[in-house]
Amino acid sequence: MTTIDEPLGNGITPADLAVQSDIKRQVLNRLKRARGQLDAVIEAVNADSDCRNVVTQIAAVGSAIERAGFVIVASGMKHCMSTEGDTPDSHSIEEMEKLFMMLR
Repeated sequence: MTTIDEPLGNGITPADLAVQSDIKRQVLNRLKRARGQLDAVIEAVNADSDCRNVVTQIAAVGSAIERAGFVIVASGMKHCMSTEGDTPDSHSIEEMEKLFMMLR
């Protein structure tokens, strides 16, 4: 029987998989929220809504997408710092820094 901290392969544990699944859920939720907000922006533009409302919705879309990116980068940074870089999907700290900076 495998324990939660016993590696399954490539140094990945069941606990790691649970964290990855939770992160994926968080990112998908944020992106779906952004998609809904973008639909609201499109509707507002089509309806000739007040520019304040349109700009507010655009800012909300940008923020939701940005937060999804931050969750992904933060997760990658944690992964980089907790492994020896020997997994196929590992990234160097420098690569993660570049990804982080792309979000700003």
